[in-house]
Parts: sequence; C-alpha cells; structure tokens
Amino acid sequence: MKIKIILISFSFFLVTGLGFAQKRNEPKSIISDNVSIKKYHTKEDLDRMQKGQLLDLYVERIESLVKLLPYIAFATKPGVTMTTLGIPNDKDNRTALDEQFDATESFLETNNEFQRRILPYSDTKNLVAAILFFEETMKALHEYSEFQF
Repeated sequence: MKIKIILISFSFFLVTGLGFAQKRNEPKSIISDNVSIKKYHTKEDLDRMQKGQLLDLYVERIESLVKLLPYIAFATKPGVTMTTLGIPNDKDNRTALDEQFDATESFLETNNEFQRRILPYSDTKNLVAAILFFEETMKALHEYSEFQF
C-alpha cells in the first residue's frame, strides 16, 4: 500500500513539474496586463476627490505610463509577445525581457516610496492637472496606431 502511495505521489509531482516547465518557454507579453486605466476622469470628478484619492490616481497613472512608454515602438496594448513581433523567443531574449521587467519593478517601488512621501506636500490643483495630463497621454497612446504608416 505504501508503495502505491509513493508511486502515485511521485507521478503527481512529475506531471506537475512538467506542466510548469512548459510554461517557462511560452512567449511573454511585452506589455503587462495592468497598464490600462480602468476609468478616465473629468476635472470635475477629480475636484470632488480627497487628496489621498488623488495621490493614489497619480501614482497609478505613473505606473501605467512607465510600464507602457518604453515599448510603444512594438505595441501599445497588452498581449503582444516577442513571437508575434518576429523576435526569437530564445533564452537570451526572454532573460533580457525578464531583466527589463525586474528593473522596471525596482524603479516603480523606489518611485512609489518617494511619491508617497513627497506628493502630500503638492498643491491639489497641480495633482489634478497632472492626473488629467497623464490620462490624456494614455488616451493618445491608445490612438498611436493611427500614426503608423
């Protein structure tokens, strides 16, 4: 009985390991899924918000832009992979993309700490203006494909 349990357990771990091993070689999306903005705001919407809510929106928009801007030569929406762009999905290219994602996350962590410490001293009107600017920039990036010839 013990041998059957051991063999079944071993088989289960072997199959699970193979399942995860296959996912490592799948092409990754160049743009992460969390770069989109769920809701765009009007000046009136933002004027009614408290400063804490504005700070959150400000930081969220910076994150979206930082995760999107370096890749606009490839795409402006999530789902595009190296393979769909004709870039070889080899180990070196996947490693380079992983390193870029890690560097971006590190920058965003440092930036978020800074923003959370310094932004509360900013003027609310300037926060509103910046959020509106970031949102207009995101809208323009989604229309970017119209400029491609």
